[in-house]
Amino acid sequence: MMKILLAACNAKYIHSNLAVFNLKACAKEYDSNVVLREYTINQQKDDILKDIYRCHPDVICISCYIWNITFVRELMQDLRKILPDVPFWAGGPEVSYDAEEFLKKNPAFDGVMVGEGEETFLELVKHYVNGSPSLEKTTGLVYCKPDGTIQNNGWRKIMDLSRVPFAYEDLKDFENRIIYYESSRGCPFSCSYCLSSVDKKLRFRDLELVKKELQFFLDHKVPQVKFVDRTFNCKHDHAMTIWQYIKDHDNGITNFHFEISADLLRENELELMSTMRPGLIQLEIGVQSTNPDTIRAIHRTMDFPKLAGIVNRIHSFKNIHQHLDLIAGLPYEDYDSFHRSFNDVYALRPQQLQLGFLKVLKGSHMKEMTEEYGIVHKELEPYEVLGTRWLPYEDILKLKMVESMVELYYNSGQFQNTIACVEPLFEDAFTLYEKLGQFYEKKGYSEISHSRMRRYEILLEFVKEELEEKSVGKSGNQDPEVENPAGKTAEDCRGMETATWEKVADSMIYDLYLRENLKSHPSFEYDQKPYEKAVWEYRRQEKVPKTAHIEVFRDGKILLFDYENRDPLLHNAAVKEIQI
Repeated sequence: MMKILLAACNAKYIHSNLAVFNLKACAKEYDSNVVLREYTINQQKDDILKDIYRCHPDVICISCYIWNITFVRELMQDLRKILPDVPFWAGGPEVSYDAEEFLKKNPAFDGVMVGEGEETFLELVKHYVNGSPSLEKTTGLVYCKPDGTIQNNGWRKIMDLSRVPFAYEDLKDFENRIIYYESSRGCPFSCSYCLSSVDKKLRFRDLELVKKELQFFLDHKVPQVKFVDRTFNCKHDHAMTIWQYIKDHDNGITNFHFEISADLLRENELELMSTMRPGLIQLEIGVQSTNPDTIRAIHRTMDFPKLAGIVNRIHSFKNIHQHLDLIAGLPYEDYDSFHRSFNDVYALRPQQLQLGFLKVLKGSHMKEMTEEYGIVHKELEPYEVLGTRWLPYEDILKLKMVESMVELYYNSGQFQNTIACVEPLFEDAFTLYEKLGQFYEKKGYSEISHSRMRRYEILLEFVKEELEEKSVGKSGNQDPEVENPAGKTAEDCRGMETATWEKVADSMIYDLYLRENLKSHPSFEYDQKPYEKAVWEYRRQEKVPKTAHIEVFRDGKILLFDYENRDPLLHNAAVKEIQI
């Protein structure tokens, strides 16, 4: 029996590949002929090689993306040596836009499925199982003919999204993994860095189908469903219907992730969001830049003041995780401009701020503009920017360190109160992360992996150094540009330095215990020994569970951390002030 292997190499185990499951669902009548395998790019190639070989496939079809193409190419080159007569087909965005060039450079492959693959894959299966249709008559294929020439059959017309079968009838392969779901394809916008701008034919899945499929996820208590719609709320009625449905049918467990344009949200959508269970939805909002010249150059439509107002409004609900994005390396954005963009977005206090770097994608308008914008990028995937007319490589390196510090100290959520305490010591938020990155590099810390506790200790070292520098300047004598406030003496400044350091240290203790009941005491913790008897007596009288923690702080506050009752959005312990 003919066996066609559908393979996916995902970035992580927790991810699933919606594309290959869609293809398999579309070829359901040939279910016995189609075998699906998912791997990750973190696996040993030898293990994948062995598994594919032992499947004994007659045909291999593999999905290709910017983050796995190098891995896939190397894997298929080795497979070709042990499966010399098996046809290899590639598909996906990384091979669709230059399929002929891809085949010339990668002789291990026999062909490429370009564009939307569901109907093309079904016809390809029919070709290998039944002998018809012929490859020549199958639209959506680019392939090598026996004489070595390349046949390009062109892209297939887009299909009705409601005709794509539901890919998740059986959830046994998705336990402890993220489910990806698609309710629309295409994008109404024309952002020059994005491949979604190429597909202008926006279409939506029938809402009755969507409701039925979402109910399936809800009934099975799936932990998270990520919508892959490029701009989920571009059609108001479609978005509102789905949001209302998941709110009305909330199972108390499932979280839904949406990528939206915040400035398109309407009042009734915001009112609905304000009534949702904390953690029911999370929103990813692409800002990319707040420089008006940059926004115009990338053909992006965004009203930042309106966006900021809406993000702040959602933040006030205290029930929705917001993830905001910036892209470094865009046209007309130099280092100072990005500094401003960062501060503008940081001021909105999202739960996560992703500082990404421009990827110059094949098929995008940005790729066509590289010469005009002076963009240089990596030769191989992911084609990340190395410099532009406005942003030299040296500045890219500085922003890389800022990105690293933001990931460690902001996006981790482990330093929330500490960072809020440290920020006032600096001109602005960007300067804090910039200087922290420079401190890491100066000390050689950026080359080493550190424990969570060590990250706190390093931050405390950094704060101490900053305070000492400011103290020297204010007391007198090494920085004439720094005013001596009210004639402060060196002793006065040292006292201020100590008080600030202790405040930061207490904020760290607070952040540490918010997350977990520590097994060992940090070196910078306020001495708890004088209070041990009183704490023990309070625990006995109030029947405080052993899982809870009581901490005495330098300012005299005594806090109880309750780990059995956590914040549903941030998962921090519940905290209350007590008297002992």
